[in-house]
Amino acid sequence: MMRLSLAMRIGLIVIIGLLVIWIGTLARFYRSRTADLEGAAPPPARLAALVELMESTPPRERGRIIAATSSDRFEVRLIDEAAAARLPQADPTQLTLKPGLREAYADALGSRRWAIGPVSEPDSRWWPRLARAPHNAMEFRIALNDGEILQVDSRASLVVTQQGLPIGFGAGLFGTVVALLALVIMQRETRPLVRLAAAVDRVDPAGARVPLPDIRRNAPEVRAVVTAFGRLQDRLAELIQARMALVGGIAHDVRTFATRLRLRVDQIPDDAERQRAVVDISDMIRLLDDALVASRAGAGELPQELIAFDEVVRAEIDDRRNQHAPVRLDRAGESGELLLLGDRLALRRIIANLIDNALKYGRVADVALRTEAAHAVLIVDDQGPGIPPDKRNAMLEPFTRMDMSRNRSTGGAGLGLAVVRTLVEAHGGSIEIADAPRGARIIVRLPLFQDSADGQSHA
Repeated sequence: MMRLSLAMRIGLIVIIGLLVIWIGTLARFYRSRTADLEGAAPPPARLAALVELMESTPPRERGRIIAATSSDRFEVRLIDEAAAARLPQADPTQLTLKPGLREAYADALGSRRWAIGPVSEPDSRWWPRLARAPHNAMEFRIALNDGEILQVDSRASLVVTQQGLPIGFGAGLFGTVVALLALVIMQRETRPLVRLAAAVDRVDPAGARVPLPDIRRNAPEVRAVVTAFGRLQDRLAELIQARMALVGGIAHDVRTFATRLRLRVDQIPDDAERQRAVVDISDMIRLLDDALVASRAGAGELPQELIAFDEVVRAEIDDRRNQHAPVRLDRAGESGELLLLGDRLALRRIIANLIDNALKYGRVADVALRTEAAHAVLIVDDQGPGIPPDKRNAMLEPFTRMDMSRNRSTGGAGLGLAVVRTLVEAHGGSIEIADAPRGARIIVRLPLFQDSADGQSHA
């Protein structure tokens, strides 16, 4: 099956425009020449004078009269009775004359036999008649006194078909319809490009491969573009996975070295120096843990298991309470298990980062668990200064802090919420920053495990 290229389709659009302009110009021209369109009927007096002149002239001289009076618009010839019988019979009902014109011809021609009808065409096939037979042209057949038949074909300067259309108008209209159909086909052919643009907007390097539109029946150029984007998407996913695997490997090795260094710190004799070193190494190990789990999430390598999310939240809260941290849990009537499919370590990191951020910047962590539209909702409020609305999106990006001085005494490295966002999105959830009653509120939504048997969650 032949495929039209994009250039050929653009050419069709140009042809459509030219055809529309041509038809519009032709229609306007014909409307401005209404008088010419109605000028096919000769005056009765002229027709009567021609008949009288032919009857008064000897037969051998009549050719000179015919040559003198004939033109493109007024054709005169003589035929005998036998030739007239072989011609198609004139049908007067196919002509629409002005009121009283037929009676005027009858008065002018007197008692002579005469007939009027449209111009006869020797070929009766529908296409030649449609293409050539003029509607505003008439044929007179008048019997002379010596038995010959005077045939007069009178046409207007501008001729129209039997359907009342200008000659060639039907062909132009047909061409325009074909061009419009070609335009519709072109729109159908280029529709995959629109779907491709939507697919590009949905591309997530750390997510699943975005399905591309079906282009098996489209133009070669469209197929080439969509196929090239598919290859680019595959290469991008491979590159991201390789980079994430590299970062994860480095983080794992550096964490091993940091753990060894932590064991050697115990040999520092000064208690204050030893404690500061322990805190620094602990922060470094925590940062490496965040990088490691985030890299695994970015590479799509997080394992999945069925996890009771509420139990993980309680375990993290209990750890903080054992350290006398002000952490409270509110389930507000929620008593069932909140089962998720995910990675336990990543979920613990989400909860730990949110609670630790609340304790660090807001002194108190109020944790709430809810279910909402087949999602488990984790809400963490603090009592700090809050986060302005214009900075909330930026706080979810790596290395972004409210304190731009990068002073470690006033906060961390700015990765806590960014890691939470990466891990939440890797589990198919979402994160939102809002206002708490006295500080900032972080809302995390994670999809609950759905039972394929009945489509209901186990919440």
